[in-house]
Amino acid sequence: MSDRPKTTQIAIVTISDRASRGEYEDLSGPAIEDWLRAAVGSPCTISRHVVPDGVDSVRDILVRLCDVDNVDLIFTSGGTGPSPRDLTPEAMRQVIKMELPGFGEMMRRESLRQVPTAILSRQTAGVRGKTLIVNLPGKPASIDVCLRAVFPAIPYCLELIGAGALAAAAKP
Repeated sequence: MSDRPKTTQIAIVTISDRASRGEYEDLSGPAIEDWLRAAVGSPCTISRHVVPDGVDSVRDILVRLCDVDNVDLIFTSGGTGPSPRDLTPEAMRQVIKMELPGFGEMMRRESLRQVPTAILSRQTAGVRGKTLIVNLPGKPASIDVCLRAVFPAIPYCLELIGAGALAAAAKP
C-alpha cells in the first residue's frame, strides 16, 4: 500500500443547451477550474463535462460521476434560475440522498451583496454516497463570489462523508 495521499477527484459539469451544442463557449467550467487550481493545495484531478439543460441529462451525468466514476466532489454550473429550462435543482433532488441547504443560503446571501437578482437563484448542495455536489451559478463573476462563500466548508464536509481529502492552498 502506498503512503501517497489519495488524489481527490473533482468534476465540473456545465449545464447549458447552447454550450452543449457548441453554439456558446463554456466560460463557467474553465472559471471554476481556474479558481480551484488556485485554491486547492492538495493533490486533485479535475474533469470537465458539458450537458444540455434538463432533468434527465443532469441527473444521468451526476449519477454516473458519483456511482461509476467515484468522484469526490462535483460542481455544477448553470440551470439554477427560474426560466423553464433551468432544472438543475430538480435533477439534484433525484440524485442526492441528503440536501445541505446552507450552501445555497450562503451563496445567495453573498451574491445579494453584489446583485439584487441573486434572490432568483436556486442553488443548493447535497450528498450522494461519498460525493458532495454543489450547484453554482453560470456567470464567472458570480462563481467567484459563491466559491469564496462556501469553499471553507467543503474540506470538512468531504471528511465527514468519507470522500477524498482536500486542503486549501497556503496563503501567500
